Amino acid sequence: MPIMLSKTYAALVAAGAPDSDAREAAEEIADFEHRLPGIESRLQNIEGDIRLLKRMLGVVLACVAIPLVKSLIG
Repeated sequence: MPIMLSKTYAALVAAGAPDSDAREAAEEIADFEHRLPGIESRLQNIEGDIRLLKRMLGVVLACVAIPLVKSLIG
């Protein structure tokens, strides 16, 4: 049997939802909450990659801008 949030299930039944619908909804919410840590981990990896790309872009721009400024000045 899949994991189910018992308080959510009880609240749905108390609100008048049929037993099978309340069970499916509680299981679906539990599955979603189970996937959140994985999603957060992937987002942290993406944020790290973006920081690296920003630094790389800064180095490339510096490599282009420094010779350009030198040629304009001297």
